[in-house]
Amino acid sequence: MSEAPVRIYHNGRCSKSRAACQLIAEKGVTAEIVDYLATPPNREELRALLRMLGMRPGELVRRGEAVFKEHYAGRSLSDEEWLDALVAHPILIERPIVVRGERAVLGRPPEKVLELL
Repeated sequence: MSEAPVRIYHNGRCSKSRAACQLIAEKGVTAEIVDYLATPPNREELRALLRMLGMRPGELVRRGEAVFKEHYAGRSLSDEEWLDALVAHPILIERPIVVRGERAVLGRPPEKVLELL
């Protein structure tokens, strides 16, 4: 088992994010919790997260958010344009994202975080 620290990009209002935090705590792991709405990842941090997740920017977008519906629904954006959108509107970032070392998972469902523990 890896001893690398765990970081979770978290939104306390999200039940999936809270459930992921609870699973991590139940395993006795202390995680650095990043409220990504208060301190959003910058463009390069997003690129690094996407690399670790094996995802493209458009795959990390929450399509149910009002901002998406108002500004992006029905549009075809490039990876760079999606990165612009995620930086401008961090609420669009799917959550929770859990990172340990050079690996990351999207905690949907929350049990996915167990892969890193």
